[in-house]
Amino acid sequence: MELNEDARIDTSQVEDRRGSGGGGLAGIPIPIGGGRGGLVGLVVAVLVALAGGGFGLSQLTGGGGEEQGDNTVLEQRCAADDALRQLDCRNTLFVNSIQAYWQRAMPEHFDRPYQASETVFFEQAVSTGCGQADSGVGPFYCPLDDQVYIDLSFYRVLAEQLGAPGEFAQPYVLAHEYGHHVQDLLGTEGKVRDQRQADPDGANRLSVLLELQADCYAGAWARNATGTADERGVKIFTSLTDQDIQQGLDTAAAIGDDAIQRKSGGRIDESQFTHGSSADRQKWFGTGYSSGDPTACDTFGTAR
Repeated sequence: MELNEDARIDTSQVEDRRGSGGGGLAGIPIPIGGGRGGLVGLVVAVLVALAGGGFGLSQLTGGGGEEQGDNTVLEQRCAADDALRQLDCRNTLFVNSIQAYWQRAMPEHFDRPYQASETVFFEQAVSTGCGQADSGVGPFYCPLDDQVYIDLSFYRVLAEQLGAPGEFAQPYVLAHEYGHHVQDLLGTEGKVRDQRQADPDGANRLSVLLELQADCYAGAWARNATGTADERGVKIFTSLTDQDIQQGLDTAAAIGDDAIQRKSGGRIDESQFTHGSSADRQKWFGTGYSSGDPTACDTFGTAR
């Protein structure tokens, strides 16, 4: 996977809430409140969150207070010659690519306009429209404020503790979360939320179908990633290889419900699945990638 050094990084698609203006060192986990601390605490918290509904549709409830980000430092970093060496700038460019794809794909495949969503970089904790969250929740999308949230230290946990070290794991994570944004725009998320409330016994099954569709949408983006460009028409990716796609599949396997339950030391209990098994997550990411067509991502109509 190679990003184009000539592509312009659009930091307006990101809100930086790390420290005072993004001065924190992205990628280094820091202690979490509530009795959890350091890397070990973050790993345990993420495992629990992933098993119970994190890394996807937010299960948070209640509104949060307003927070203001400051992109000053991020803008300076991402305008520098070494911008693509910086984790936060690379992730901002990933966001640019994902949104450039959906800007074209939504009208083309769904006859709907795409509405851009910001990704919020935070450290330790964050206030969202869905309530308060800390790093242990993992990356998530909040449908109440239409924003994606991520503590970039999650990638270190993903690589070192969850078994997904490949760099393509990073845009896969972001593309999955933007898949939830697309579901929100299409009304899928709202319908599933209503169905979950009407049928609590089937809530987990519905959650799995929603998450697998987001994986499929991520695959559709991946198939089209090398065709995405910045606002000047400059390609964002210069290459995307079979190895990159395999890293995406490896990430899907590493965060399957059965893999998470196994890492948590528990038995495999399909009734508690909220995101799908490793095999199912790989299958649907692969479906999106092989077809390159988000309309092929009908998990609700075809998944058993």
